Amino acid sequence: MLGIALLIWSVTPVYNMLLIALDPEEGEVEFSGNLWPPEPSLDSFRVVLTQDARYLEHFWRQLGNSLYIGLTTMFLTVLIASLASFAVGRMRLGQGWLRTGAAVLSNASLLTYAIPASFLVFPFHRIMHDYGLSNNPWAVIAAQVTFASPLAILILLEYARLIPIELDDAARVDGASSVEVYRRVYLPLTTPALAVVATYALVLVWNDYLYQFALLSSERHMTAAVMQAQLFDDADPPWNAMMAAAIIYSLPPVAIFLVLRRTMTAALTNWWR
Repeated sequence: MLGIALLIWSVTPVYNMLLIALDPEEGEVEFSGNLWPPEPSLDSFRVVLTQDARYLEHFWRQLGNSLYIGLTTMFLTVLIASLASFAVGRMRLGQGWLRTGAAVLSNASLLTYAIPASFLVFPFHRIMHDYGLSNNPWAVIAAQVTFASPLAILILLEYARLIPIELDDAARVDGASSVEVYRRVYLPLTTPALAVVATYALVLVWNDYLYQFALLSSERHMTAAVMQAQLFDDADPPWNAMMAAAIIYSLPPVAIFLVLRRTMTAALTNWWR
């Protein structure tokens, strides 16, 4: 019963988006009490696809900016987290302070979550300006990779404990270097966890608005998430077209989740065993 209640609570906003998007009267059905538009229409989706509405003149470019930032963040998070977790958990770092320092460093990174991300937007804005990354998509990418990497490293470290270290030793006996062990042993065996990390990083940056708004000031680099927020500046916004754009904007992470679903399920199954 609790699961059903949570499902209804989660699906209701999505249903409301679809209800408004299918309404030919610019979302008036939301205030009429109808559970379904009397005359549903896909015209709002046509408007989005043809960019024929206010604030939607550059929708495809803005969606492309979002995809570029999201996929790059996902790739860099997976790369950095996998390298860091391999170095801390699988490489022979010796004894004493070196090994202890690596473990402390990997755990200390989680302390960054103790500070709300909204508090860090001003330091990040100053840092990006000092490095010449103002109004650059790489500013958002750098910030989001910073937020995603600590948890990603923790997930990979915990999952890698399920992999016998003897596999690494056997590969080294056969002459494999650390890079080859990482590429041929570690990455293939941690693929399920890598899928979880990749999906987490993509959803994190895809749902972000604050950093994209604060670090990207020009219309050329504007993302779809920032464009959607301009809806509230209009006295008579095209609600149905904007909700259709929101539905289209939500499709890429859903598609990636569906592609990686089985792989992520394998990771969770192995973890709980």
